[in-house]
Amino acid sequence: MKRIEPNLLLAITTGIALLLLILTASVFGQPGGALKYAIVVVVVVVAFIPLNAMFRKRMGWDRPPMIHPAAASTAAWASIFPMMVMLSAAIPVFWPGHDYGLLIIIAGLWFGVTVESAIKARQAG
Repeated sequence: MKRIEPNLLLAITTGIALLLLILTASVFGQPGGALKYAIVVVVVVVAFIPLNAMFRKRMGWDRPPMIHPAAASTAAWASIFPMMVMLSAAIPVFWPGHDYGLLIIIAGLWFGVTVESAIKARQAG
């Protein structure tokens, strides 16, 4: 069995946590927000990845992927992203009836960071 690349696994777990956030915000948030939240996440992620690459190129920044095979501690630090998205998925359960659009945008940006890291790892190796 071929091993899955750690940065791709990080993006997948963050994406699953983001789906959980969308579901809890749709169920416990304001009525009629399910489609709005899904559209917001898609727009944020699709816009973040190329715009962030453009700004990094313009500023001269070159960041490596988040998880490095040589440093095992990077995997532990990178696990903060899915953990924070899962913790934010609990907020609509405890405080129902609000609009969680900003929370969805923030989690979408975190997911975009992990997707960008998976893309960089794929291009590097």
